[in-house]
Amino acid sequence: MCDSQNTITTLARLENVGKRYGNVTALNGLNLSVNTGEILALLGPNGAGKTTAVSLLLNLIEADSGKVSLFDQDPQELSARQRIGVMLQSAELPETLRVSELIELTQSYYPLPRDLKELAEMAAITDLLKRPYGKLSGGQQRRVQFAMAICAKVEILFLDEPTVGLDIEAREAMWVSLRKLVAEGCSIVLTTHYLEEAEALANRVIVIAQGSVIAEGSVESIRSRVAMRRIRCVSSLNITDIKQWPNIDSVGYDGEYLTIQTMDVESVTRRLLSEDHALQQLEIKRAGLAEAFVELTKEQA
Repeated sequence: MCDSQNTITTLARLENVGKRYGNVTALNGLNLSVNTGEILALLGPNGAGKTTAVSLLLNLIEADSGKVSLFDQDPQELSARQRIGVMLQSAELPETLRVSELIELTQSYYPLPRDLKELAEMAAITDLLKRPYGKLSGGQQRRVQFAMAICAKVEILFLDEPTVGLDIEAREAMWVSLRKLVAEGCSIVLTTHYLEEAEALANRVIVIAQGSVIAEGSVESIRSRVAMRRIRCVSSLNITDIKQWPNIDSVGYDGEYLTIQTMDVESVTRRLLSEDHALQQLEIKRAGLAEAFVELTKEQA
């Protein structure tokens, strides 16, 4: 339930938070906020601190230092937890319960449960409601877990790698449902290794490395932080020869198109035009989020 005005309200916050596991520093003075009506993608290499940050907001662990707040309350407060939905990367659920029973049990914890028919359509599980959870495939179980996360009208939805194990059709259907939830006023915190997923969905991206935020902003602003460019064209030039040119990061084929990644797009483009007078369909694009992510985390390392 977002503010009826179009003002930005912070719903959850980590302020200068530190967390250690023995001699390992998981978070080092991390600052993070979740605002109204946004999809926030948390990105970072394995061990960066993403799961720790989310676990703090979910009251699964406690911070060693700093402040954690959920709706301006301590995350352990029931009144705060009843306003969030959660889909973790792994879940152990009673295998003998039918899907409809699992959902009804989860809904009993919330003051504003969704209509079961609407919920089943949003999660694409209408045909699974009467089946025992343990008899479902891995992808079907992920869809049920998603249904449980959105079984009530919550204000923040935490999704940890939600589309792992889903085929392309199921993944895109989930994307449609996520956009619908945001349109309703729900905020979403998304952790994913599928960077194209973050690029397609996120309003804001936070990149974490070694327990600290190293980049934050819109997808476009994150992409603009790296000089890498992607050249795409139809050319008869030999890939092996192009790899020997200066300032070439990578070369390959995308169907019939030659693709080149470089930080010196001007000189590479001039050489392409000089050496292939039959060059066609030349396109130059800024690096995608995936390339920007690699460059940012490489710099940090």
